[in-house]
Amino acid sequence: MAAFSTKTVSKHDDYMTPKSAWENIKHFIPKKKIWEAFYGDGKSGEYLKELGFDVIAEDIDFFENNKGEIVVSNPPFSLAPKILSKLVELDKPFILIMPSSKINTQYMRKIFSNNKDKIQVIIPPKRIQFNKLVNGETPKDFKQSCNFDCFYYCWKMNLPNDIVWLE
Repeated sequence: MAAFSTKTVSKHDDYMTPKSAWENIKHFIPKKKIWEAFYGDGKSGEYLKELGFDVIAEDIDFFENNKGEIVVSNPPFSLAPKILSKLVELDKPFILIMPSSKINTQYMRKIFSNNKDKIQVIIPPKRIQFNKLVNGETPKDFKQSCNFDCFYYCWKMNLPNDIVWLE
């Protein structure tokens, strides 16, 4: 049996959002002041602006700021528990792209199971193909073929259904 060594795996949270991810849900994003709270390479905020939204997109620390009326973003997945707790504390509506597996975590259950405002999800028609960055650059051997599924997690968005399947 082969051994798995975690020393051979490097962890990076830098997966940049393609414009198509926002195009898929533009009709669900309210015409409010959006805070693209996780700046990344800055393109996500640009894409939202190109789609006609009023967007704050600055390279600032999310945990030390509170901007806009709603957060629409692709946050660092490893910080999800802390980010979700902070957004609920701020009472800030959000649409966040995160792996589908997040719905099954204990922290999601803890944060949202007794919350009067339920989590709703929008399920994309296919996998979102992110652009991976390592130390600010796309690796030379990177193939844009995402191997995990994501949902758009929504809170205080009043979607027509708790689960929305995109076509």
